[in-house]
Parts: sequence; C-alpha cells; structure tokens
Amino acid sequence: MSWNTFGRVLRFTTWGESHGAAIGAVVDGCPPGLELAENDIQPFLDARKPGQNKFTTQRKEPDAVRILSGVFEGRTTGTPISLLIENTDQRSKDYSEIANTYRPGHADYAYDAKYGFRDYRGGGRSSARETAMRVAAGAVARLIIPEASILGYVAEIGGDKADPANFDPEEIGRNPFWCPDAEAAERWEGLIDNARKAGSSLGAVVECVASGVPAGWGAPIYAKLDSDLAAGMMSINAVKGVEIGDGFDAARLTGEQNADAMSPGPDGPEFAANHAGGIAGGISTGQPVACRVAFKPTSSILTPVESITRDGKATQVRTKGRHDPCVGIRGTPVVEAMMALVLADHKLLHRAQCG
Repeated sequence: MSWNTFGRVLRFTTWGESHGAAIGAVVDGCPPGLELAENDIQPFLDARKPGQNKFTTQRKEPDAVRILSGVFEGRTTGTPISLLIENTDQRSKDYSEIANTYRPGHADYAYDAKYGFRDYRGGGRSSARETAMRVAAGAVARLIIPEASILGYVAEIGGDKADPANFDPEEIGRNPFWCPDAEAAERWEGLIDNARKAGSSLGAVVECVASGVPAGWGAPIYAKLDSDLAAGMMSINAVKGVEIGDGFDAARLTGEQNADAMSPGPDGPEFAANHAGGIAGGISTGQPVACRVAFKPTSSILTPVESITRDGKATQVRTKGRHDPCVGIRGTPVVEAMMALVLADHKLLHRAQCG
C-alpha cells in the first residue's frame, strides 16, 4: 500500500504528478474558526516556485493555489481543506528519450520494481513538484501555531559553508540562495554557475529554527517530536540526512560539553546552550527547535552517466529538460513547511492529552 498522508491529528494528503493536470492536498484536522484565504498561502508558494532566477529550474509555473473546501466566509470550518494547483508548463517531450532508461539517482528503477511500470515524465509522483503542496499545507499549519516563528536558510552549498559569524537574518531574503551570509552567497553564484555550465549539480544543507515553541510538545516514545521532525524532513525529495540540534557533532563531545546547563530565570529555567536542538526525551524544552537537512545533488544532469535500459541492456543516460542545479535552494521553503506541519500536529496532540 502506498502512503500519501502525514500527521496524526493534523493530517495532510498530497496527490498528483509532475506532468499531470494538477497537484493537490487535503488538510484534515485543522481547528475551526481560523482566518484563511488564498493570499495567506500564496506568499509561501511564491518563495518556492520555479523559474525565479537562473539558479533554479526554468520551468514557469505560477503555482496559484485555489481553496476548494473547508473554508466559509473566510474562516476554516473544521472540515477537510482541499487545495489545488494547476500544472501549466509541462514539457513531457523532454523525457521521451528516458522512457525505457533508468536515471541513476532517481526513483525510476525503484518505482518500476515496485509497481511494474512508471510515469517517466519528470518522475511522475516521485518528482519534487509534489513539495509545492507541502508548502501550501504548511501555510495552513502556521495558522495553528502563531506562537512559533520559523526561519529556514541555506547553510552550505557544494561543501562551501556560510560563516555563522556573518549571520544576518535580513540577508536571507536579499539573495537567491536563502543565505544569511552575504559573502557566502556571492561565492555560491560562481559555484552554481560552474556546475550548471558543466552539466552537473551540487548538494546543500538547509538549517531551520523554530523559536517560541513552548515546553511540553511531543511524547516520550513513539511520538517524539524529534523523530517526527526527522521523518517529515526525510520524506522530502532528495533529502539524505537530518540532524536535530548538534546532530552528529554531539557524538564528538563529552557529557559535560553536551549538557545544556540550566539556571533559574524569571520565567522558568534559562539554558546555557542548546546542543539538544530544543528537544529532550522527545519533548520540547522551550528552547528554539533546530534541525539541519542535507539535500543530495540534483540527479537530473546533462553529464552522461552509466545506466541500464528497462530490458537490462547497458547504456548511458543524460537528462534533458529544466532542472535545478541545486535542489536544496528551493528546498528551504519545503523544510519550513514540514517544520510547521510537525509542530502544529504536536500542539494539537498535546492539547488533546493535557488540555
């Protein structure tokens, strides 16, 4: 059985393919009475949509969202919210040459092995086009968690890291890379340009921090906030690694170095550090919830790669069409959306148990 639904109390289901007529999402479990209109969702989609600059795919999709249900007189009704985006700029002919060839790094072979056939037009259901609906659903989720402020940004491209000492949140919206370091953004222009011209691609690391999350969201064992965050982030196309807080670096610390020391404060405990990423024992501590998400290089490249045909013959494949030279750039709004969806779900779970 395929699984297209995420969440427990706040659940969203996505549907559609890269080159189908439309893509969509159904968000269920949203509380009633929240103000919601298309213009509450559209800015987040505009941040993710393709064709905005030369560093992303040149597919031109307006990604204009329509709300089909679940809203009456500008407010959510508590019933399923159906969201739809039409696909308007498909070029399926770009994929005719790989109809019977597996593209290394893509899900072509895995899908064929599972289902016995595949939609080769842009990857069909496995395309990152699906993530537009996560962003739309995430915009709804943000209405449920007004106390949380979510900020995502690119921290690394092609092994070149932004300098934390140069961190400027205002800079994130000034460059095409969602980069908080102006100097790194300038370097990345050359990196991505060179990769694109060479018919190659680069990976990226996206960081996401949610401030204002109160202590108490999450559960100790099978509904840990960090395990759900990891699952949500790993479900994003091209993501191959997730770290919560210090992540793998925590394994290189001693116990006293890794401990987030606490002291009394006027509004509760004050923490000397946040190695745990705002989560302890699967439950939020009141500190910022922080994660890092690793995106692999885009698999659709013009450089020929050894592969096989559907009938098992050796061949070489190069992927034509319009593709992101670094998929992690447009992955940033998707990471923010998954953070919002997980946090909103856990807020509702916490309210259900603890009032």
